[in-house]
Amino acid sequence: MKSFSLEDIARIIEMAWEDRTPFEAIELQFGLKENEVREIMRREMKSSSFKMWRERVSGRKTKHLSLRLKDVKRFKSKNQ
Repeated sequence: MKSFSLEDIARIIEMAWEDRTPFEAIELQFGLKENEVREIMRREMKSSSFKMWRERVSGRKTKHLSLRLKDVKRFKSKNQ
């Protein structure tokens, strides 16, 4: 597992909680695959918060670019 600063970990968690930020954006910015994001979330959050997050993102189309509707166009930060 890569080593991240506290600020990076906070940003990864923030991006993972955001409904419209896909895992691919986290991978592009931090080099983390979805399962690595899950590991960070599990390690850094309380168990109940992690479970709530997993229920929230499971099957959510907006968290995966390949599942989004093709006509959805949004602004992308230069960091993504």
